[in-house]
Amino acid sequence: MALQDREAKMARIFDRIEKNMHLIGSTAVEDRLQDLAAETIEALHAAGMKIWVLTGDKMETAQATCYACRLFQTSTELLQLTAKVLGEGEGKEIRLHELLVEYHKKLVTDAPRGKRSWMLSQEYGLVIDGATLSLILNPSQDSHAGQYRSIFLQICLKCTAVLCCRMAPLQKAQIVRMVKNSKGSPITLAVGDGSNDVSMILEAHVGIGIKGKEGRQACRNSDYAIPRFKDLKKLLLAHGHLYYVRIAHLVQYFFYKNLCFIFPQFLYQFFCGFSQQPLYDAAYLTMFNICFTSLPIVAYSLLEQHIPIDTLMAFPKLYLNVSDNAMLQLKPFLYWTFLGLFDGCVFFFGAYFLFQETSLEESGKMAGNWTFGTVVFTVLVFTVTLKLALDTRYWTWMNHFVIWGSLVFYVFFSFFYGGILWPFLRQRRMYHVFAQMLISISIWLALFCLIFLSLLPDILVALSRNLKRKAHQPKAVELPMLVSYRQVENGLPSAAGSGAETPHCPEHSHLRIFRMQRL
Repeated sequence: MALQDREAKMARIFDRIEKNMHLIGSTAVEDRLQDLAAETIEALHAAGMKIWVLTGDKMETAQATCYACRLFQTSTELLQLTAKVLGEGEGKEIRLHELLVEYHKKLVTDAPRGKRSWMLSQEYGLVIDGATLSLILNPSQDSHAGQYRSIFLQICLKCTAVLCCRMAPLQKAQIVRMVKNSKGSPITLAVGDGSNDVSMILEAHVGIGIKGKEGRQACRNSDYAIPRFKDLKKLLLAHGHLYYVRIAHLVQYFFYKNLCFIFPQFLYQFFCGFSQQPLYDAAYLTMFNICFTSLPIVAYSLLEQHIPIDTLMAFPKLYLNVSDNAMLQLKPFLYWTFLGLFDGCVFFFGAYFLFQETSLEESGKMAGNWTFGTVVFTVLVFTVTLKLALDTRYWTWMNHFVIWGSLVFYVFFSFFYGGILWPFLRQRRMYHVFAQMLISISIWLALFCLIFLSLLPDILVALSRNLKRKAHQPKAVELPMLVSYRQVENGLPSAAGSGAETPHCPEHSHLRIFRMQRL
C-alpha cells in the first residue's frame, strides 16, 4: 500500500476504473442536530465560554454543522490550517510556519489591546484537521514543538470558535491536555456522546456524556450524564452557577463561624492569667459544630437560589460573575475574616462589660465564670445562625425547620444539661446555670443588644445593596433570552437585537465542546 501521495494515486485509479458507468441511485445518511443546539451554544458563548468543536467528520460536513448551529456566522473570517491548504511534499512544515506567523500577527500582534476575543470588530474562526494538528504537536524538528504549540494556542484564544475536524480519539485528548497545561491553567469541560469521545472526557477537568444512539460509553466514563445537548445550558448556567455560590458560601461560613467560636476563647486567656481555663463548657465545645450550627449551612448549601433558575437561563452574562472564582478571592476572604473578628470581639467584650456589675440578679447572687461563658456562647449560637438566615434568599420549609429548630434545640439542650428538664442530670458546674442566667433582665437586654450589634454590618450591607438595586431599577430593560453573536456586547444583548428572532435549529449528534474559561 502506498504511504506517500496516497490521495493522488487513489484519484488516478478512480479515473481509470470509474468510466462508462450509469448512476442508478444514491443513498444518504441523515445526521440531524438536536433541538435548541444553536441556542445552547449561543448562551454558552455569551456566558464567556470558549467553544471548540472536536469531531471526526470531514471538513465540509463539520463546517456546515458549525454554520447550522451558528458557531460560525456568515461574517466570520475562517482561518484554515488544513492539509489541503498546506499542500503535499516536504514544504508542508514551512508553509505551516508561515501561516502560524501570519495568523498570529493578524490576531495577536496587531489586535487592539484590552478587548475580549468576541468583542473584536472582526470575528475569526479557526479550522484545523488531524494531519495539521499532528505537525503542530509532533513536528519533525523537536525544537519547533513548543513554539508551534504556543503560537497555535494564542491564535485559538483570539478566535470566537475553533473547529478541529478529522480528529482521532487520542488527538481530542491531546488538544484538551494542551489547553489544560497552557498558561493560566484554564478549566476544561468536554462533552461527547460516543466511544470516540471517552479519552477526551477522561482528560478534561469535567466530563459530560450525552445519552445518544452511539451507545453509553461516554456516559459511563463521564462525571455527569445528560439526555440531550440542550440540557447543557441548564447544567452549566443554572446548576453550575448555583452550586458554586453554595459551596463558596459554605467554605467561607465555616471559617467565619469557627473564628467567632475560637476568638472569644483566645481573648479570655488574657483575663484569666493564661491559666488555660476554658470559656465554654465541654459539652458546648463538642456540640457547637456537630449539633447547634451544622444543619442550617447544610440546608443552605443544598437549596439556596440567590437568583432564580429562570433568570440565570435567560441572562447568560450572570455566569461571568462567578466564572473567575470571584467569591473565593482574597477580598471576600478578608471580609469574612473581619466579620468573624468583629463578632468575636462583640461577644466577649459585650459580656465582659456586662459582668462588670457584680450582681446581675435581684437576689444579689454573683454570677461565675460559667455563666459568663454561657452568655458568650448563647450570643454566638444565635448570631451565626441568624446571619445565615439573613443570607438566605430562597426559603423552603426545610430552611425554616433547621434554622429555627437549631435555636430551639440549643435552648432545650441547655435546660436539659442544666438539670431543669431532667433533674437526675446534676452536672455540678452547669447545674441551673442557664436557667439562672435567664432570670436576669440585664442579661436578656444584653443578649438582644449584642446579637443586633453583631448582625449590624450584615444588615447595613443588605440595605445598601437594596438601595443600589432600586436606584438602577428604572434603567433596566427587558432583554431577549436568545440572541446572535453579533447582537451581544459584554455578554448582554444590544438594543438593536432586542427584536431579533432566532430560527429553530436541531442538534448534531457528533458535536464536541469543551470550555477554556475559568469556572
